[in-house]
Amino acid sequence: MSIQPHGGVLVDCEADSVTKQSILDKLPTLPQLQLTPRQVSDFEMIAVGAFSPLTGFMTKADYECVVKDKHLASGLPWTIPITLAVSRQTAENLKEGSDVALYQDKHFLGVLHLTEKYDYDKRREAAEVYRTTDEAHPGVQALYNQQDVLLAGDITLVNHPIDEQFKAYRLTPRQTRAAFTERGWRRIVAFQTRNPVHRAHEYIQKCAMEIVDGLLLHPIVGETKSDDIPAEVRMKCYQVLLEKYYPPERTLLSVLPASMRYAGPREAIFHAIIRKNYGCTHFIVGRDHAGVGNYYGTYDAHYIFDEFDASKLGITPLFFEHTFFCRSCQSMASSKTCPHSSESHVILSGTKVREMLRRGEIPPVEFTRPEVAQVLIDALR
Repeated sequence: MSIQPHGGVLVDCEADSVTKQSILDKLPTLPQLQLTPRQVSDFEMIAVGAFSPLTGFMTKADYECVVKDKHLASGLPWTIPITLAVSRQTAENLKEGSDVALYQDKHFLGVLHLTEKYDYDKRREAAEVYRTTDEAHPGVQALYNQQDVLLAGDITLVNHPIDEQFKAYRLTPRQTRAAFTERGWRRIVAFQTRNPVHRAHEYIQKCAMEIVDGLLLHPIVGETKSDDIPAEVRMKCYQVLLEKYYPPERTLLSVLPASMRYAGPREAIFHAIIRKNYGCTHFIVGRDHAGVGNYYGTYDAHYIFDEFDASKLGITPLFFEHTFFCRSCQSMASSKTCPHSSESHVILSGTKVREMLRRGEIPPVEFTRPEVAQVLIDALR
């Protein structure tokens, strides 16, 4: 029996043929709104059920509860505001109770059934959600760059966003759930990544695989920081790694079209809830999950799970500490399992690794698989 989606029902906002034709008939009369890349991503994630139980962009009541209390107004755990921001002038021209046509450039996506317009405090949201008001933080910067009025209401999807990348890997929650059922998987662990997988990641994934039926490797391919490694390069890394070092009957690679928020602990909860909707029973939470810079404590993403009722969260977190290759142990290890000093540990900074790759040097095999390193070297060239 598969795990229940968050809130009990997997949301589906896609129009049936009759509804679709009705919307298309009245489309010329509807006000139009161009969505930003993040808004397009959020629209898609709501529509396919990845953000269940959300059926649209948040009302003021939900927004306020999420920012302040990390729960929806219903009491269900939720940690990241999912909102649609527009300029004050645009908001003034839209009527509550009416439909608004949503576009990705010239591509018609669907409609927002507008129920509410409301103001919000960006600095308060930054302080609560990101634990900082520093605009050097990429999530805070994106928030401050948003427009000043939020629109709330359910959505109806008519056309999926245009995105030619990774079509074979772009599975919806319904599709991953069907894949798990077909494979006979009952316990599934998800791994969230926005970076190429190195040996430490591989180690914790395989530790988790010892207690479940299958692994969903689920990289984010939505909007990320400009200095993050491009999604197409990361995908090549995952493909060569899975081909040579993972059992194919126990792994599934699929992309997550969400945008990164870099909200650290709150985003760890958010990512767990999303993977619950995709049908996963377990979720790997590593060191400094979804972190950036020095804004969050090393294991804050672990501690935040203690704030939630596990039965309401409904997915089992698996906490892993910093892992490394120990020359004395002659194996991958962590502070929980290794008695030796750091002098025995193979630990490289991201800066050091990038310098090596730019010079065409393969980092130590204890740090990364040479096949993955070669993909990164080719990309940097």
